[in-house]
Amino acid sequence: MNEQEQEMYEAELRRTSPARLPEHLLSRLQAAKPAIPRARLASSPPAAMRPAWWMTWRWLAPAMAMMSAGVLLGAMLVHGRNAAKKSAAGSLGLKADGVRVDQELVSSFDVVAKLPGGEPVRFRCRKWRDQWVVTDTNRGVEITENSPRVEVVPVRFETY
Repeated sequence: MNEQEQEMYEAELRRTSPARLPEHLLSRLQAAKPAIPRARLASSPPAAMRPAWWMTWRWLAPAMAMMSAGVLLGAMLVHGRNAAKKSAAGSLGLKADGVRVDQELVSSFDVVAKLPGGEPVRFRCRKWRDQWVVTDTNRGVEITENSPRVEVVPVRFETY
């Protein structure tokens, strides 16, 4: 369908009017619509008879509750973080006077693969060993952490 045919079809749709609902469906829909009991209408005062402060309080109370819950949650999070930092530093009693960060290239190689379209692409792969050493000479403590890291970089082939 080209653009002109689509415009003609839309113009034809705009000219047509919707069909009427079948009578049995219309009667079922009207019967299923719940009626508001008159006793309930009489029990609640109209909006004009309510005090003016009611409209303000109606929106202010939930907003205040949410704000106080947010402040309480924020205070709990900050207190928890501070307590965790103090307990970690206090339990170790560690004062790092020597920190060393090192990275070492373990291996490097290239891989050629084909994309779903058939175009070749080259990947340069490098394996690294990262090392962190923290020392406290007063206590004679040395903490060493090693972790491997793989770096994969796609390199595009020039096709002529």
